[in-house]
Amino acid sequence: MSSIVRTIANQARPRLKLANLRSTCFRNPTIPRSYATAQLDLLVLDKKWRHIWKQNEEITRTRQTSSALKPDDPKSDDRMYILSMFPYPSGNLHLGHLRVYTIPDVIARFKRLQGRDVLLPMGWDAFGLPAENAAIERGIDPAVWTRDNIARMKEQLELLNASFDWSREFATCDPEFYKHTQKIFLLLREHGFVSRRKAMVNWDPIDNTVLANEQVDSEGRSWRSGGKVEQRELEQWFFHITKFKESLLRDLQELGKDDAWPERVLTMQKNWLGRTEGAYYEFLTHTEAPAAKSNKLRIYTTRPETIFAAQFIALSPHSTVVQQLAQQDPELRDFVDRVKNLSPDTTEGYLISNLRATSPLSSLQGIQGAKLETLPVYVAPYVRGDYETGAIMGVPAHDARDFAFWKRHCPTEALKYAVSPHVDGSTSSLKNGPYLEAGYLTPITGSYCTTPSDVAARKIVSEIKATSSLAESSTKWRIRDWLISRQRYWGTPIPIIHCHTCGPQPVPDHQLPVTLPKVDAHWANGRAGNPLESATDWVNTSCPKCHGPAKRDTDTMDTFVDSSWYYMRFPDPDNSATPISESAARSCLPVDVYVGGVEHAILHLLYARFVYKAVMSILYPEIAAGTQKGPASKSLFDFSGEPFKRLITQGMVHGKTYTDPDTGRFLKPDEVNLSNPSQPKVVASGKDATVTFEKMSKSKHNGVDPTTFIAKYGSDATRAHILFQAPVGDVLNWDEDKISGVTRWLRRVYDYVQGVRKSGESPSSTSTGFNGEVYFGKTADEVQRMDPKQAARWAADVEVWRTTQNTIISVTNALEKVYPLNTTVSSLMGLTNVLIENSAASDVIKREAAVRLIQMMAPITPAFAEECWSVLRPAGGSVFVDGEHTWPVPDGSLRLLGRSRINCAVQVNGRLRCVVEIPTKPAEVADAGAGFQRWVTEEILRSEEARAKLVGDNDIRKAQKVFPVRGGAVVNYVLPKKRA
Repeated sequence: MSSIVRTIANQARPRLKLANLRSTCFRNPTIPRSYATAQLDLLVLDKKWRHIWKQNEEITRTRQTSSALKPDDPKSDDRMYILSMFPYPSGNLHLGHLRVYTIPDVIARFKRLQGRDVLLPMGWDAFGLPAENAAIERGIDPAVWTRDNIARMKEQLELLNASFDWSREFATCDPEFYKHTQKIFLLLREHGFVSRRKAMVNWDPIDNTVLANEQVDSEGRSWRSGGKVEQRELEQWFFHITKFKESLLRDLQELGKDDAWPERVLTMQKNWLGRTEGAYYEFLTHTEAPAAKSNKLRIYTTRPETIFAAQFIALSPHSTVVQQLAQQDPELRDFVDRVKNLSPDTTEGYLISNLRATSPLSSLQGIQGAKLETLPVYVAPYVRGDYETGAIMGVPAHDARDFAFWKRHCPTEALKYAVSPHVDGSTSSLKNGPYLEAGYLTPITGSYCTTPSDVAARKIVSEIKATSSLAESSTKWRIRDWLISRQRYWGTPIPIIHCHTCGPQPVPDHQLPVTLPKVDAHWANGRAGNPLESATDWVNTSCPKCHGPAKRDTDTMDTFVDSSWYYMRFPDPDNSATPISESAARSCLPVDVYVGGVEHAILHLLYARFVYKAVMSILYPEIAAGTQKGPASKSLFDFSGEPFKRLITQGMVHGKTYTDPDTGRFLKPDEVNLSNPSQPKVVASGKDATVTFEKMSKSKHNGVDPTTFIAKYGSDATRAHILFQAPVGDVLNWDEDKISGVTRWLRRVYDYVQGVRKSGESPSSTSTGFNGEVYFGKTADEVQRMDPKQAARWAADVEVWRTTQNTIISVTNALEKVYPLNTTVSSLMGLTNVLIENSAASDVIKREAAVRLIQMMAPITPAFAEECWSVLRPAGGSVFVDGEHTWPVPDGSLRLLGRSRINCAVQVNGRLRCVVEIPTKPAEVADAGAGFQRWVTEEILRSEEARAKLVGDNDIRKAQKVFPVRGGAVVNYVLPKKRA
């Protein structure tokens, strides 16, 4: 059983070396190689090479005598840390797992072939409610359920032909791991980043636990259970993430350089941090009673410039003002009682008929009185009582909720627009709806007309403040402190002891970890709730300070705490003293490439950034961003380090879905006649089934078991298929029918390699001494003197080698960028076609091209590549050579290989618009980057056809991004899509 199973069972973990044990990187394989001469059997190859890799991994492990991580050993240029978001052990892999774990393995193998020292670990995000709920349903300990799932999923992961370093494996429910989660909690608490206080919390009545604000959706429901969230006041633990808000926002700029992080993730993080430049306004309220005294009503707005368009004031039913007024107004009191349970987006309201409000604009000179009519005051349930002052200025022309409310209560009143999209401030194009964007001020704003809205906002607040002090600028943040308390069992226990005399006390370091007690009776009886509260032998303890009677904290930590730091543990998994040593941090952190789903763009990534900044600023403050030894930050909050240099977010996998055209009902597999796959029929009616691709789910009957798929087609074909079907960042529409093209390609490559082996070229004559510049350095006279047979061979050699060199460039470029990985497969297929079509090529060129083809296929189809490599080089060892640069590089011969122009297929947003002829790329223009994009765009637009077709919405000069493939053979321009 794996190490992880031992640790879950609370057994000692064997001591492992810190070396990066790469299962696919070895110098001298000890297993005799053989290759089949019969038909290609991918399943047999998978089994064969996994066995060889495993044996060589064991041999490599026995040869490792010391740690690869040494004190003061900085992160060298050849060391690389690649990581995928570790899985929750639910029990079975799905296609999303297959995609997210294939991508980093392809990157890791590519980097190893470039001679890099790559760390690619794997572990388990094992705490969480699903295990606890399963324990209640099945009457078993969640540790047992988790252990079984990990063992099963590990077996499935090993079928992927991936090169994970299993020697560093851990699960977050391993006491040796969560000991350090507890240490991090206490470290942050010691430095003032953790506190306990009463708070209104989001209570999930189904899972019986507290949720962070981020875990409640827009409809007020739990992100996991779907239950309607309730508000309760409880003593809760908080991480003070707000103390790092400035650096969390500031350092997004660094992450945005060179597209290191996707723009949409940066935008989501920025929006969640929610820094806004707003203002407080004070409106004067007064009743219609004679000699009534005016009162000031303080209101916060994020759009100060729209005060000119305010048409009403709205108060929350929960505000102090409304509570006071309700004491004197029975109808208002009844309304407040009635709306308590209404939806937050309701447009119901109550007009306080004897109360009016005056805008602070009245203090400004030159404002016409007609523009400053007193405003009606409403009580509106959509106004939150816990947000700022519980009062807003209603601006229906510039706020969607205000607009919906106003149209219900004053449907005949015209909207007042203070901001327009037009530079001249005109409003003629604004028709009966709110304008929500920034723009230019309109004529109703007087002297501010045509001023940009952001500039006007600052000036208006400043002017009102100077004349009446009824305005004050203010910077606000949406981010709130992170509530980490959870009232459940299966999580990291909070290491605090509560003493009536001494108050909350940290558990002493030598008593860590605080492990979870056995509560088998709780699971056997299927009870809900938190069993830690009734585990008296565990709860009752002594105070570490006064040694009197005390009780343990019965809350556990949010599982996001585990995943906020797990990446620090892989480089140093056996360190018992600290989460990670300074030498390991210097050698491996930050993570170079992090791969995972965009659904984690806010919660996980934001928490991981915070914990990295907090922990590293405390433990190793001299480790500054971008340097391994630099000056310490001025304060802990200024630490500019980031945990993930580059973030790759892969798209979801959608499954082929069949529905009945009459009822729209999702059809089960046995309800669809697929005798003609291109025209599926509904069995019951004989009608054509409706085919769509949708998110996989049991209810849609469109799920695919990846292990079954691998068992049918083999791991390598599956890996190539999942990469080939879509760019990494796009949704992948899984279509099993299309894998036939991949398997056919692999058979063609295998047959070609067998043919090269049988050719007259000696196997010992390999690529080590081949020089393309020398081979193709013949003069024009030498080529002219060739007889017809020699000339034909020469032409074939030139075509094969030119395509090989261009493919090296395009495949290398795609692997570096990652997102266009689908083009690597298409490029390699294209090279295969050229090799087969040019049978007249010389044996040496066939062999040299085949060698490079297999090297480029190795990251994608590793077992297949190993087999082909053993055919081409029977005594040459593995295609993966530890620590050596064996990835093919351009040899400089392209300039000798003719063809001064190529056909360029121009795409706009993925659709072909034209094909034009352009020159081959000049040597002085880099293969990628802005210079190449400018050059290829200029050359395309030299064509009269291109200039005629690439206009308007297809104007490639307006492209946000450009994706060239194969030196310009295909160029895809991504333009902003036109709004409907």
